[in-house]
This record gives sequence, structure tokens and C-alpha cells, in this order.
Amino acid sequence: MRMTKFFVVTVSLILLVLSCSSGSDGGSDNTGVDSGSHDIKVYLTVRYSGTELSEQNGIDFSSDASDFTIRLDTADLKQEIDGFGGALTGASAYLIKNMSSDQQEAILKDLFTDEGINMKYLRICIGSSDFSMGNYTYCDSEGIDNFAVPDIDRRDLLPVLKSILNLNPDIKILASPWSPPAWMKDNGNLYGGSLAGEPVYESFAEYFLKYVEAMETEGIPIDALTIQNEPMYENDYYPTMYMPSEEQNKIIRDYLGPLFESEGIKTKLLILDHNFDEVDYPISILSDSKTYNYVSGVAFHGYSGSPEDIDGMITQFPDVPVYFTEQSGGGWNTDEPIGNMLYYMKEMVIPCMNRGSKNFLMWNIALDEEHGPVTSTTGGCQDCRGIVTVKEDGSYSVNEEYYLLGHFSKFLKEGAHRIGYSTVGAQPDSFLFCTFMNPDGSKVAVFLNQSGAQQKFTVRTGDRRFTYTQGDQSVVTFVYD
Repeated sequence: MRMTKFFVVTVSLILLVLSCSSGSDGGSDNTGVDSGSHDIKVYLTVRYSGTELSEQNGIDFSSDASDFTIRLDTADLKQEIDGFGGALTGASAYLIKNMSSDQQEAILKDLFTDEGINMKYLRICIGSSDFSMGNYTYCDSEGIDNFAVPDIDRRDLLPVLKSILNLNPDIKILASPWSPPAWMKDNGNLYGGSLAGEPVYESFAEYFLKYVEAMETEGIPIDALTIQNEPMYENDYYPTMYMPSEEQNKIIRDYLGPLFESEGIKTKLLILDHNFDEVDYPISILSDSKTYNYVSGVAFHGYSGSPEDIDGMITQFPDVPVYFTEQSGGGWNTDEPIGNMLYYMKEMVIPCMNRGSKNFLMWNIALDEEHGPVTSTTGGCQDCRGIVTVKEDGSYSVNEEYYLLGHFSKFLKEGAHRIGYSTVGAQPDSFLFCTFMNPDGSKVAVFLNQSGAQQKFTVRTGDRRFTYTQGDQSVVTFVYD
């Protein structure tokens, strides 16, 4: 009886070792990783293991098969991917700017080059937000002729942006205001309130024209902008403004859209920039045929509702691009770090990409160990988490969002597209994936397994296929030609 138990345990251990060697469970020690001589590169994150975006032994195409097959169709190109990234808020820029030159170089290379996760998309604030070093806009004195880049942004934001562009000249930048200048508002305050009606709409539109032109002069191209962050929310704690859909529609249709067109401005105009459950807002704007022609996409946040909420909009307006422009991790995430990563992968990233999103952005790129600096210690997010944490001694550490984004951003090249697929066999619950093709023809496939058991599956592209067994509570990215 004892010998039988010993035999069973021994065989089980052998099988476990073999499973690990095939990449199903992974490990934190990458010594001896053999990827160059294999057809497919494998990068793995596994909960509770210390394996985080870790390159594993490569695997090869074979004739092996499984009960579940994903067939990639490289002729079925979906949305072009603009990139993955986060927001260079005033707080993030301040922290990075004040690091030592060596640490600043290290953190930017870690975030924006292939030495790290190679993020390719940034969001910046037009003026102050809830994570800034003060309250300001780009035209604090009344009269649009007083527009000027604020000293605080010349001190922090512009130098860091220019350093990033030196590392990655093709990075895309989205700009959003939390509030316009106070003199344009009915309450005369950056906090809360609304625009002071149609008399200021022309100046409001010119504000964005001058902003895009000023940034271009600084060598900072603005690829896209939204005209109000979270327009259905206002408070008296930090810069905000209420802007109903009827007003946003009128401003874009009658003022900003025609102004950009007449001035030859190619910056994209995205609408909404708020939560999934506000989907009726963009639907009402897109239903205006004149405004529709000026709109380049709809921007969503993930703090309320879910990606499924936008399915009706996608069906009604299939040619309008979707963007995902903000989600923060924070103290409300009560799981351990990789558990939080898996949650956002399942609930946000993969569902958004498979619904046509061109990008995926987390919130602050960098915060300190106290979740700041924040604009106000009253209200707002007092426990948000950055993609990286800048420590008091000037060093930094990466957080779960780094690995969340890295499973995509590290491997997708400029001009990549999501590609279509079909499946054979029953797809397990909580086993999700999305697939891409780079301009050079290389494929990137990301798989999440939270099914409760290891899953064996086959990926087929044309006449070639490979089979893989993925452990539970893990994410794996495959890269192959």
C-alpha cells in the first residue's frame, strides 16, 4: 500500500515537471530559456507564482490536436490598434521630472521602449485634473487672446513628454480637459458648473484650436482630443464640468468641427469620454448626421457599467471607432496584485479589444507611495494606483497594471490589427482570448484562463498549428511569424 502511494506521488511529480516545462504553469527563473530555436515565443503570467510577463521555453508547430481549436483568419482584419498606455497627468509628470537623471531614463525606457513594455499611447490633461500640482488652464485670464502654455506644464509636462517622444516618436497622444477656463463657465470656477451658454462656444472652440497649434509648435502632435472629461459628472472638489449631450453635439457640429475643418486640423474628435453606462450620450450625438461627419470615435471609461453596455451602439454605428481612455486600479482592488491584473484582463481589456477598441489606457502612469500627489485631499480618488510607484528615495516599482498592459503593448507593433477567428469545440467559461497581426505578418495571441482548471487548446493559422496546455489563473501571450 505504501509503495502504491509512493508510485502515484512520484508519477504525479513527474507529470507536473513535464507540464511546467511545456509552459503550462511557468516559473520565475528564466535561466536557460530557449525561445530562439522554436517557432513560437511564449510569455506567461501566473498567479501566486512570481511569474510575471516572463518569457518561457518556446514551442513549435506540430500535428498535435485538442478538443478546442481557434482558427485565426489573417484575411479578416478588424480595427487597427493605436496602442496601450496610460495618462501622463500633472502628478505623474512632476514625479518623473524630479527623479534623478538615471532613474528618469530607466523608468521611461521601462514604459516606452522594448526594453520594457513599450507603451504606445498617452493621455494628457489640458490644464489641471484631480492629479495635478495646482489649479490652472491654458487661458486663465479672460479673453481667448490670453491663451498660453502654463509655466507649470512647461516645467513638468513638456520636458517629460519630449523625453518620451525622443524614445518613441510615433507614440499617439490624446488630450482631455477636466475644466475649461473659469471665465467660460456659469459659476466662474474650475470646480463644477457648466459652460456659460452659446456666447462662449466660439471661444471654447478656439481654445482647442490654440491648444493643438501650441503643442504642435512644441513638437508634440495631438492625435486626438475629447472636449470634456466625464461630462456627466461634476463636483466641488477638483476641476470638473457638466456638459449634456445636446451641448456637446452643438459645440462639435456648429463650432469646433467646422473650425478644425477650415483650419486643416487633423486631430481626431472623440465624444463622451465617460463610463460604459452613459452609452445613450454618444448615440444621441451620432444620430445627428451633420455631427457624425466630425466625430472620429467614442471614448469610454470603465468605472460604471460594462463593455457589454455598448453592444447596441456598435450595432447601430458599426463604422464609428471605439476607444477606451481611462481605468484606474486602486485601494478598492482587494485581491493580491496578479489577481487584480486577471480581473481587469477579464472584465475590461479583452472584452474591449474584442468589441473593436483601438486602444486601452489606464489612468496615472506614475504615483507616489501615498497615491498622489492629488489636486485636493477632499473628494476624488485618494487611493488610486499608478502603473508604476515612485518611491520616496527616487526609485520606482512596477504594479500589476504594468503586466496587464505589457502582455499586449510589448508585442504589438505600430499598424497592428486585431484579426478574426473561428472556433471548433466548446469554449470553456472564463477562458478568453484576442488575436492580432502586426504589419510584418507576425501574430500575437493573448489568452486568459480563469476557468478553474488547466485548459488544452490548439491555435491554427493557415496550415500550421500548435497546441498548448495553459494553467488556471494565468495569462499567456504567443508571438510567432
